[in-house]
Amino acid sequence: MGASEQARRHGPQVLDDGVSFSLWAPSASSVELLESDQPPRPMLRDDDGWHQILSPTAHVGTRYQFKIDGELIVPDPASFFQPDDVSEPSEVIDTTALRDAILYPERPWAEAVIYELHVGTFSNEGTYAGVEKRLGYLRSLGITAIELMPLNDVPGRHNWGYDGVLLNAPNARYGRPEDLKRLLQAAHDLDMMVYLDVVYNHFGPQLNYLHSYAKCFFSDRHRTGWGPALNLEGKTGVFVRQFLIENALMWLRDYGFDGLRLDAVHALKDESGKHFLVELAETIRGRLAGRNAHLMLENEANQAHLLERPKGQVGLYNAQWGDDFHNALHVLLTAEDEGYYRAFADKPLEHLVRSLVEGFAYQGEVFPLHGTPRGQPSAHLPPEATIFFAQNHDQVGNRALGERLSTLISLDKLKQVMVLLLLNPHIPLLFMGEEAAADTPFLFFADWSGEAAELTREGRRKEFSDFRAFSTPEMRARIPDPCEEQTFQASKLDWTTMDTSPISAELRALTRELLKIRHENIVPLVKEGIVSARGDVLGKHDRTGGLNVRWQTAKGETLQIVTNFGSGKLPMPALAKGEKLWPPQPSTEQLLLPTQIVVQLSMPKKPRERPASESLDRGLDHPAANDVEVRDLSEGEGGAMEAPAQPKNVARDD
Repeated sequence: MGASEQARRHGPQVLDDGVSFSLWAPSASSVELLESDQPPRPMLRDDDGWHQILSPTAHVGTRYQFKIDGELIVPDPASFFQPDDVSEPSEVIDTTALRDAILYPERPWAEAVIYELHVGTFSNEGTYAGVEKRLGYLRSLGITAIELMPLNDVPGRHNWGYDGVLLNAPNARYGRPEDLKRLLQAAHDLDMMVYLDVVYNHFGPQLNYLHSYAKCFFSDRHRTGWGPALNLEGKTGVFVRQFLIENALMWLRDYGFDGLRLDAVHALKDESGKHFLVELAETIRGRLAGRNAHLMLENEANQAHLLERPKGQVGLYNAQWGDDFHNALHVLLTAEDEGYYRAFADKPLEHLVRSLVEGFAYQGEVFPLHGTPRGQPSAHLPPEATIFFAQNHDQVGNRALGERLSTLISLDKLKQVMVLLLLNPHIPLLFMGEEAAADTPFLFFADWSGEAAELTREGRRKEFSDFRAFSTPEMRARIPDPCEEQTFQASKLDWTTMDTSPISAELRALTRELLKIRHENIVPLVKEGIVSARGDVLGKHDRTGGLNVRWQTAKGETLQIVTNFGSGKLPMPALAKGEKLWPPQPSTEQLLLPTQIVVQLSMPKKPRERPASESLDRGLDHPAANDVEVRDLSEGEGGAMEAPAQPKNVARDD
């Protein structure tokens, strides 16, 4: 295969007669290849700004860099590995050699129980091998998928991963590409899926040289909260899209990841005829024939059209992270009402029930923090279109002191949360250590230096200046410095404590028991298909009451969850006749006690076939005292909460 057949592909391509190097550098007049132990070689430039050369002396393992306009020496922005950090020479890696001869058959999406972890802080080793050692433990709990926070290489010794500079290069701090591949193979051997968090909305603030030789990689029309937006529009935007799509395909096809979680897609600014998110999903599903990659979104805009199920099948994306569920639940558990919790503090129970019943709490209503409408109608989507969690890296790590729920609420509430999270039909996600009530913080950390470190430090403190607990400079001085080594070290899981603590043992046993119940009773309902859902708010006060939610399948099976978030007793609502999934012991209690949660599953006497024309009925019922009802918005019935219509084929940034 000659170099001409490898034209316009980002990154080195290993060929029979050498290695083809390509760099899209439209802002550069000249580019030279600096190959180890070889003299500089000029690269040929075409009209679109691609610089290319075939090196007959290069091979797998060769180190190389590029020299821009005779002065600036840079790594390959599409480097597949950086053994000595992001500013040093790149290493030629043949990622096609990592591909599996026999593909792992991904588990059905309905079976996903996701465990999010940060490779550097999950284990004592802070490596892929350290994660691999704990896979058996996670599998024994009932975890079916691990989700790795971003691996793309970043400057320095430690970082969350969301400030990526070289998107194709897995961070050398965790091991070599071969070590990452072994982790995936070990997980697959245990019938566990592996997902990867990827960031396509911005690059990190240090050692990103793209501005120097590919200015049009970034948009001059749009900005994000992290700086210039990537250019996804027009002729030059085609090459940026290609770069990102090739990255996604590399993780899925070459390394064998079973799915991707796309970070903050609301920050992808794109007014093209076909939004990048649509092209990305269509390309992945078209190019990976025989694979059923699970694609997930973090999307503040609550864009339901990206989650549509044409003919009952996933179209573009499997699911979106359910921040609305988390935010409402957190307000109920902690009474916190600052920051983004303010948008859920007025009626947290109503927001929580609507999330359980319809996926999103905000479906076109004005969002208090922005003063503009947020979201699209989601009542017609199945529960598995949203991923629910009580904690994740954001919700813990974006707190000033990185506290977990285990340090904020009682053990009884922790148990209540675990039952609610794992026995509802939405896809559950646990954050590393949550199953063992870990009390180590998860702080924001990055290994910046110079001005970037100072800006990060001060920006972190300024971020919390409006919070009562950090309203003075003295209070803000308590916020850990993100760039200190101790901040990173403090965020590591303490496995010694987790392995010996009675509370950890109790929570682990609970998690294991609940996931067994989920696998045997909830997953079959999700696979069969939930066709209707309704919910009640219990009690007279939205902050001190409870909820009663029922989901029904086409065969008439009903799953019911009843729980009390208040400090007083509530009347026990009528329970569906059938099997009590939780608690395991029988109860004749006529009152619903604080933190009590009951999960019932009833089976119909005569299973009913659901006509194809029958519409999906999801609503949020309140008792007469509240007298509010949200109907199925997909039926066009309108009502106080009906959201404005949105285009179905183009993603929008609301």
